[in-house]
Amino acid sequence: MKSLLVFVLLAAMMCWFLFSPIYKHVLIVRQAVLQQEVDYLLEVGASGDYGYIDAAMLQEAKRRLASFGLKPESIEFEVTSDNGADAMNPAQPLPRGAPLSVTASYPVEGLFNIDRLIGVEPPSAEDRLQAAGTKMSEFVPD
Repeated sequence: MKSLLVFVLLAAMMCWFLFSPIYKHVLIVRQAVLQQEVDYLLEVGASGDYGYIDAAMLQEAKRRLASFGLKPESIEFEVTSDNGADAMNPAQPLPRGAPLSVTASYPVEGLFNIDRLIGVEPPSAEDRLQAAGTKMSEFVPD
């Protein structure tokens, strides 16, 4: 009986040792992809041509993130400006020097469930990966 228990525990530990790094790698890649997309949105949105990030830009960002395997319906974006102006209004772009902030989030999706094999409680289902950034607008009205 002891040998059977040792075998089961050893098998569970081996599974965790083999597969846990893979799931952590997926998590790291998702975080990096989210941050890359936030940086790209800020680069385009805060440029001298735009001064805003609109819904069409966010839809395009979701499409790009879907090409990396993320579910577009689960991706959430928040676009704000610290000065109180609407950062998503193309009719009133943020003037030069106004801060433009973007936050993107995506659910963890149970990537830590394998940690239960060693007795570690995974994060809750509501936990999300988050990437954020701020850049000053470079838009100058004509």
